[in-house]
Amino acid sequence: MSLILGGGITGLSAAFYNTSITLLESGARLGGWVRSLQTPEGLIFEQGPRTIRPRGKPGANTLKLIEDLGLEDHVIPIQSNHATAQNRLIYVNNKLHKLPSSVWALFKTLTPFSKPLIFAVLHDLRTKSVPKSDESLYDFTSRRFGQEIADYAISSMICGICAGDAKKISVNFLMSYVFEVEQKYGSVIKGVIKDSKNKKADDIEQSDLYRRAKLEKWSVWSVQGGLESVVNALDEKVKDKVNIKTNTAATNLEFHDKGVQVTLSNNEQLEANHVISSLPAPKLGTLLHKQHPELGNLLNTIEHVNVAVVNLAYDNVPLKENAFGFLVPPKENLPILGVIFDSCCFPQNDWTILTVMMGGAWFEKYFTGKSKEEILDIACKYVHEILHMPRKPHVHHVDILKECIPQYTLGHKSRVEQINNYIQKHQLPLYLAGASYNGVGINDVILSSKQAVDDIKWQHWGAHAQAA
Repeated sequence: MSLILGGGITGLSAAFYNTSITLLESGARLGGWVRSLQTPEGLIFEQGPRTIRPRGKPGANTLKLIEDLGLEDHVIPIQSNHATAQNRLIYVNNKLHKLPSSVWALFKTLTPFSKPLIFAVLHDLRTKSVPKSDESLYDFTSRRFGQEIADYAISSMICGICAGDAKKISVNFLMSYVFEVEQKYGSVIKGVIKDSKNKKADDIEQSDLYRRAKLEKWSVWSVQGGLESVVNALDEKVKDKVNIKTNTAATNLEFHDKGVQVTLSNNEQLEANHVISSLPAPKLGTLLHKQHPELGNLLNTIEHVNVAVVNLAYDNVPLKENAFGFLVPPKENLPILGVIFDSCCFPQNDWTILTVMMGGAWFEKYFTGKSKEEILDIACKYVHEILHMPRKPHVHHVDILKECIPQYTLGHKSRVEQINNYIQKHQLPLYLAGASYNGVGINDVILSSKQAVDDIKWQHWGAHAQAA
């Protein structure tokens, strides 16, 4: 029997790909950080992820899952020529600025940059590489492309991806390809050009939905009813083959010759052949610390941050800007990470719907001891000042997502390797999935669950082959 820890989209995906399963979820609901709240007014507030990219093997894998769940007719795509795909904004010096969205924009001086971005390209071509094993994204970008690119473009992007500080995030993990070609060829631009000539096409399983996404040039997509519809479809698909225990947490894992013994919060014990953990790394570390303190300590070094999410809705009050939203570079010293213009992507009648993201790597600095009412007031203040929306929304919702996003800090790749090496060395029937290790996106975590199940199948096949 397989035991899955965690009933978020990672754990449910692992259950979908697996057979003979018990799934433990410590909370009352499934879905984890994927939550689409439906208000009494009939609005949908996304409190976690809201869009998914269709690109590459991870994107193709998710679209195949959507087909397998029968949701292909419920997909809402945003094409690459849509205003929200073209218009990405940053807030600098009390103004909103549009980031470049075409090659031609490189030759123009676009605020807040002091000169055309082609100079950043020339800076990379002229700058010698320095042998390194890792570097912060901020330092790497500043060294290769200049401080303005690091301050305004990269630092903002990292706020949007993982609510993190680019001065602490590992380039050798989050942008490993760019780092590797720079180290190999001495320049990012030269490396990408040279590498593209030798690069083989990815071995991607192309579903009908993936081919449609390529043909129609999707930028991102969601589904009707919000992304929690995917969670509900997974739950419906697996409920007949999976023993799902909600409000049930594991308190200890102990490995032995025949598998693993799991102690539950009600002191009940379960036996399993192997465990797939989709828990955040520190939570898993706590469960392992008694028997494997070294592994527990390694898992505890993967940091996670808190994010405050404030959903705001305004009835029949149009938004002047038509864009995906805006991000705020940390150097602006504001308590908000950015604002997503939800209703520009997915209109909901005459409502303007915004989501304010706050905290992340700076949560303790700005929000320690703050109530939800105070957090709402801060969000409304900046939406009013920056977007000129009314000071009070017609509908709102505030939530604090605790330890929701991992931070891939310097040395992350090495930490993950140490964790995997420990598991292999001690032959633990433990398989890791989820955002703590190899990517924070929906595509990343779903693919990680599939990989974990595939690894179990390969090990099972190998054991049978050896016995034969």
